[in-house]
Amino acid sequence: MSTTTTDAPRPRRALPPLMSLSDTAAERLRALYAKGQGGKLLRVAVSTKGCSGMSYEIDWVDAAGPGDEVVTDKGVTVLVDRKATLFLIGTVMDYERKAMSAGFTFTNPNEKGRCGCGESFHV
Repeated sequence: MSTTTTDAPRPRRALPPLMSLSDTAAERLRALYAKGQGGKLLRVAVSTKGCSGMSYEIDWVDAAGPGDEVVTDKGVTVLVDRKATLFLIGTVMDYERKAMSAGFTFTNPNEKGRCGCGESFHV
């Protein structure tokens, strides 16, 4: 006697969001969008450069292009270069103020290491 078993499909695990914003980053972007960058959007990309091989790039653009993913978090929209999505899944963008500098930072769970100066990373 033969028995046949059919396995029910495994439930798919939810993917983490492509990118999310900290409250501080969302607040800073709202201020920038309302003032000098009104009508523009922040675009995040990853380029090959630096000691470790990859670096985050942010630019202001007039509109989403055909190669951009639109990420909206906390009521704020950011564009992500589609070529960078695999490197950025689950990344949290923050805005930090230090004694001598201020800027956007990225906490990326895909990073395996950073160069000594902190400007580049590898996955």
